[in-house]
Amino acid sequence: MTVISWSELAKIDYWDNIEYLENEWTLDDVYIFMDKVDDLIDLLSKENVTFKPTAYKNTYQVPVLKQITLYYRFENNSIELLRFWNNYKDLNKLSL
Repeated sequence: MTVISWSELAKIDYWDNIEYLENEWTLDDVYIFMDKVDDLIDLLSKENVTFKPTAYKNTYQVPVLKQITLYYRFENNSIELLRFWNNYKDLNKLSL
């Protein structure tokens, strides 16, 4: 099983997305987001899978929901979750 770590930005993004869903949507939407994140982390940790490569070295992206993309990278047999990016934001402002 691969070790998964979270960058500080990924933690902030994750909780910001949950807060937004709580305020603007429903509790069910919060749980759907959390379940999808859990499923992706489980998949990444157990399977030898990669998703769409980015312009950054060893960095990939995968949609969590239509509105949110997870960016992550492989490093020394571990995976670091980098960002949970809201797709409505300007992609040029994405920093990993």
